[in-house]
Amino acid sequence: MTSTFWTPTRRNFLAGSAALGAAGLVGARPASAAVDWKKFAGTTLEVNLVKSPRGEILLKYMKDFEALTGIKVNAEATPEQQQRQKTTIELSSGRPSFDVVHLSYHVQKRQYEKGKWLADLTEFFKDPSLTDPSMVEGDFAEAGLKFAKDADGTLRSLPFSVDYWIVYWNKELFDAKGLKYPQSFEEMVSTAEALTDKSTNTFGFVARGLKNANTPVWTSLMLGYGATPITDGKVTSDSKEAVEAAKMYQTLMTKAAPVGVSGFNWAEAQSAFLQGKVGMWFDGVGFAPPIENPEKSRVVGKTGYSVIPKGPAAQAAGTFGDGLGVTAASTKKEAAYLFCQWAISHEMGAHLLQAGAGVPYRQSILDDAKVREGVTMPGEWVDAVVASGKVSQLALPVIIPVTEFRDIYGVALTNMIGGADPAAELKKAGDQFAPVLARSEG
Repeated sequence: MTSTFWTPTRRNFLAGSAALGAAGLVGARPASAAVDWKKFAGTTLEVNLVKSPRGEILLKYMKDFEALTGIKVNAEATPEQQQRQKTTIELSSGRPSFDVVHLSYHVQKRQYEKGKWLADLTEFFKDPSLTDPSMVEGDFAEAGLKFAKDADGTLRSLPFSVDYWIVYWNKELFDAKGLKYPQSFEEMVSTAEALTDKSTNTFGFVARGLKNANTPVWTSLMLGYGATPITDGKVTSDSKEAVEAAKMYQTLMTKAAPVGVSGFNWAEAQSAFLQGKVGMWFDGVGFAPPIENPEKSRVVGKTGYSVIPKGPAAQAAGTFGDGLGVTAASTKKEAAYLFCQWAISHEMGAHLLQAGAGVPYRQSILDDAKVREGVTMPGEWVDAVVASGKVSQLALPVIIPVTEFRDIYGVALTNMIGGADPAAELKKAGDQFAPVLARSEG
């Protein structure tokens, strides 16, 4: 299913975020005078960023950091896959060309941790001459701290931008059926089926069905059953709870989703929802901006934004995100730390949120009424972000072979959409993935 008036692509998404970024900043707080921002004036930093809406925000306001600190920044921003390859090669060599690195937590955290590639930021974080007094651990979403710290609790990076998975829902379709937003997984399934009317090409639910891309849908649902696919380094993807989450995925995608959903990535799912014929869409908060754009959407002003309903064991918002770290090999660690701190400051978090480019991990920014005044998305979207932050949990296992994990289980999930037995598929996938996991930690 594709839109007749707009097809979402990565290029369109980035362009839309950039356009939103042109809006003026509202409610930002100035940098704290308690920090000696000029301490390293004259230093030159090399910064390696991902080319994305988040990276573009940092580049756009880089001159502000240079004026604040007197530090010159040479920043390179490259597309995600190339950046991951480049940084891995350089960090593995022990002689990276950069002092600061932008990393994708849900893909790279364990790899960076095992390689000991990032500096310990604990003492910097405690130093009042280096750290704004408003930047405290309690201000970060719990998932952000889990991402930022090693297994032993050492702070290795600063959480930058988070992507919570929420439910987008079409209020018009709900009202037409006299339905309310579901409060439980059971209600979510029954509501999706009640909204589905294939005679009018209307469907109750859409999410990613394409192999690899679909795996986070299942792992996010699994959190509601109180389970994860890997526990204490062992594959537990055939547990009763994991199977139940897979059955829920199968039911939603076979009984309430559009035809051809097994080929849907986020772009196809977004397109289907924008056309106004889908009741619920489950994906990241960062895909929201086109929904309220009348040139791209038929559901402007008709969309609800809500935290995922409660599962049988918990209400848990699947969480992904990225951060900024100082390389262990850098000879300019304190200056590099100042850059990381500036990047996640109240002011930069406000820029990020108001541009629609991302969501800061810091609750104080999300709760700031003045900052919210400048957000172009509806207040309900920000409410969903805040509520998700309070129940956030990591949605993918913190392992090195994340891509292999998503590939193997993605095939199993796609097979389920075709009618395969969830328990049998997860057992087969687990048998295939277990040796891959064992080798990665060897």
